[in-house]
Amino acid sequence: MTSHQRAARALQLARETFDIEAAAIAGLKTSVGDSFAQVVEMILGISGRVVVMGMGKSGHIGRKIAATLASTGTPSLFVHPAEASHGDLGMITAADLVLMVSNSGESQEINALLPVLKRLGAPLVALTAHGGSTMATHADAWISTAVAQEACPLNLAPTASTTAQLAMGDALAVALLDARGFKADDFARSHPGGALGRRLLTHVGDIMRSGAQVPQVGLDASFSELMREMSAKGIGASAVVDLEGQLCGIFTDGDLRRLVETGVDLRSIRAGEVMRPKPFTVSPQALAAEAASLMEERRISSVLVLDAQGILCGALTSNDLLRAKVI
Repeated sequence: MTSHQRAARALQLARETFDIEAAAIAGLKTSVGDSFAQVVEMILGISGRVVVMGMGKSGHIGRKIAATLASTGTPSLFVHPAEASHGDLGMITAADLVLMVSNSGESQEINALLPVLKRLGAPLVALTAHGGSTMATHADAWISTAVAQEACPLNLAPTASTTAQLAMGDALAVALLDARGFKADDFARSHPGGALGRRLLTHVGDIMRSGAQVPQVGLDASFSELMREMSAKGIGASAVVDLEGQLCGIFTDGDLRRLVETGVDLRSIRAGEVMRPKPFTVSPQALAAEAASLMEERRISSVLVLDAQGILCGALTSNDLLRAKVI
């Protein structure tokens, strides 16, 4: 076979694989029924965790199902069936639910545990292709993951069947997170290191400039004092405050350009005369992502931060948001 023929054959098999696995997923859509809803209710009713078990390729899928459940509001863990026979069975309690993943439903390592699991009293759910299998007949509920054929040309290697298992696990996770009222901020709390976690968990107060880093002058400050403060703090703007620290206005680089164009004598100007009143502000408790949206919407590069009493307490710039990886 030439390299050209091998390339053509590889593309043909890739497309056939996609077709077969897509058909497997479509088959689940038509076959899923009351047992699925029953399992969702069973999981919602337990006080413990979902313990997922599987051997071989089904074990790899089981690990992913457990991880997806755990990250979407359903406490879960994976227990290897072989290790369970050597002590890890102690990780399972009567308050848990055991989700057994196996295409054939005849995994020897899992079936060997069935008597012990039944005595323990934990509900058993079988995720298999065969309702008459040992695993399915001894379970309290069975969800079919049957497929017409594997994508493997020999119809042997687990391919479409593991895709079906994975999709069914995702369907369970989605149904459960919806039933629990799981929201984006809940997801962020279980993913604090990810981009979504940073966006939903980072507050303005966590990353704002504060204290001496905040550019501010009084209402009676001279124009030269205003310029020195803006240059020293390096954010292209300065707040203008009264004697109590209440924010009165803001003066920016853009305001400076517009002021120079008027030809006014800058030496006699006071900060209170050239400031813009009612600048855009945010609270320290606001999400940094909200501040980013405000800055983008208003086309500004910085925003001032006021505490609950309306006192200036910080400043936030687009560079601060970039450094915190919020944007």
